[in-house]
Amino acid sequence: MRLYVKKYQALTKAELYAILKVRLSVFVIEQQCPYPELDDKDQFAYHVFVKEAGQIIAYLRVIEKGISYEEVSIGRVLTIKRSTGLGRVIMEAGIKVAKEKYGADKIRIEAQSYAKEFYAKFGFKQVSAEFLEDNIPHIEMLLELNDQ
Repeated sequence: MRLYVKKYQALTKAELYAILKVRLSVFVIEQQCPYPELDDKDQFAYHVFVKEAGQIIAYLRVIEKGISYEEVSIGRVLTIKRSTGLGRVIMEAGIKVAKEKYGADKIRIEAQSYAKEFYAKFGFKQVSAEFLEDNIPHIEMLLELNDQ
């Protein structure tokens, strides 16, 4: 198992293809949610992923300020092997990247509502009412890094 952190421009074609494939597999096929996966934000992100046996098993992207939100944001969080601690590994890595690469003092996420407690373990707090995004309940959450 190995963790990778790469800016969009540093991704190989094979890595980008694998990232898009795993994101489509989880968010479009598994969750039965057709949505515009290619949203023109990948180019402004660090891509954080864990590979095992040549396959991506956990992933997220950290997007610079001013692209999705006023703050640095984390999104497209996924794990293939669930209930194994990979979620914690990938989120801790994403928060570290946000701090070290973008100097983040706050991180905003748009979380699926069912995952609220998972993100709360990292200090994220709900800052919006629940809303539907692609027919899935979501909330915005904010992590204030000065609090930690």
